[in-house]
Amino acid sequence: MRGVPENSAAGDQTPPRGAVRLTLDRQFGALFWGKLISGVGIWIHSIVAAVVVYAATGSALWVGLVSVVQFAPQIFLTPLSGTWADRGNIGRQIVLGRVLCFLGSGSLAAFCFVRGDLEGQLDAVIVLAATLITGLGFVVGGPAQQSIIPLLIRRDEFPTAMALNSLPMTLARVAGPAGGTFVAAQYSPALAFALAGLAHALFVVMTMLAALPAGTEQAAGTDFRVRAALSYVRRDRTMLLLLIVVAAVGFGSEPSITLAPVIADELGGGTHVVGQLTGAFGLGAVVGFFAYRLLSWPARQPRVLQVGLAAMILGTTLVALAPTPVTAMCAFAVAGVGFMIANTAAMNLVQLRVPQVMRGRVMALWMVGFVGSRPLASILEGILADAVSLEAALLVTAGVILTVFIAFRPKRLDFTADGP
Repeated sequence: MRGVPENSAAGDQTPPRGAVRLTLDRQFGALFWGKLISGVGIWIHSIVAAVVVYAATGSALWVGLVSVVQFAPQIFLTPLSGTWADRGNIGRQIVLGRVLCFLGSGSLAAFCFVRGDLEGQLDAVIVLAATLITGLGFVVGGPAQQSIIPLLIRRDEFPTAMALNSLPMTLARVAGPAGGTFVAAQYSPALAFALAGLAHALFVVMTMLAALPAGTEQAAGTDFRVRAALSYVRRDRTMLLLLIVVAAVGFGSEPSITLAPVIADELGGGTHVVGQLTGAFGLGAVVGFFAYRLLSWPARQPRVLQVGLAAMILGTTLVALAPTPVTAMCAFAVAGVGFMIANTAAMNLVQLRVPQVMRGRVMALWMVGFVGSRPLASILEGILADAVSLEAALLVTAGVILTVFIAFRPKRLDFTADGP
């Protein structure tokens, strides 16, 4: 079944659906709740993988490699996946992506069950290999998940839908790390990874039952090459800068994962503190969801985006100065508020601007920026934390966000019309 673009509802006089009605919709709701459940699985896998790799190697750099193998494939392969989303079956692509995620987490659960406590770099390599499979699942399903949203809503429902689209991973960022580290500490990492795999399996079932649309009909002779999307972004300065902002937001979110075990160790906390630090960032992002809804009424989206970047800079700097686990959690919460505000505002601006014909490829570039920047951040932060200091790693991260904040000048950009 081919979907109907959001623009086709422009003449519909019925009021736009609110957040509750959208989450109860058969298709949008299935995607929302499925992303929430599988998002918990993603964060369980990410944080428990970081914990077991750190326990096996004692190195922040090795912990950084968890994010590298999970997200680096998106730098090279996601644009191709975006092309599939523009010309293929979006719903089927989402399902295939989650199947790969299930295989990654499920295989790691089996390995940990057989192996027991992991020790040494060889065991860490096995963890990285299984995590790479989940990363490939992100590659396959990610652009499709983003590009399908406009097919399920009307244009006047965009602000609410975009905020809701960011919320599942935000809520998952609260429940996943805390739940994952609790299960790993109280029971076993194997059980934690098994629960992550189960979450992905449930998402597969929900999306299949929802009968998601395949996509939209494209005109004959449409240029589906990645090069066409790159050319569009290069010509549209506003879109280019928005994608750079998205990369900075992804870069700035990485300390809550890569550096959480190091921060907990330096502040005298155990495994449970790692989950609490990451969960604090996620809890702040939940608060950021409501803050975004409030700010979006009186202010323009570009200004809202600036507010979010400023909060990320402040929160990351405060983490570097935190003397106790509690103050570090509070600082991560501030950064989480900024993350949610900036990410949602940027996504809303990108989705409203991109032409339907290349939405899959541009959203793939969005993912390359948002997720692809994280391996770079994790490696850089890991090296700085090991070779210089934890504070240096955090302050450099804040400096990167600050640089993009200064470059993003709404008055010099055009947000009123579609890009060329």
